Amino acid sequence: MLKPLIALAGAGVLVAACADDPHTTNTTLGGAALGAVAGAVIGNNVGSGNAATGAAIGAAVGGAAGAVKGCRDQGGCGSTANVNRRQYYDDRAGRYYYYDPATGRYYWEDGSPRY
Repeated sequence: MLKPLIALAGAGVLVAACADDPHTTNTTLGGAALGAVAGAVIGNNVGSGNAATGAAIGAAVGGAAGAVKGCRDQGGCGSTANVNRRQYYDDRAGRYYYYDPATGRYYWEDGSPRY
């Protein structure tokens, strides 16, 4: 019983080690933990009844999903939402806005459309 837990903890640490910010690390570890619990329950109740295998698979899938979510939350991982976006200042509104060439529209700094 101890070997799967050690392997699970090691896998979570390895996945989280690639992250360079605390948010991505936390979502990776949270996803791995939730995936491990869900995988253990599913693995115990379905198939051969092996909770350890289910936990390992669930931790891997949950950790990967958590890492992607955390990275996208921070504007990385291929997300182009915050990449090289020049901002302009509107003196009358007292807010920053930017132009999105993909849509051809202007947006406020918070992402709402600028009319």
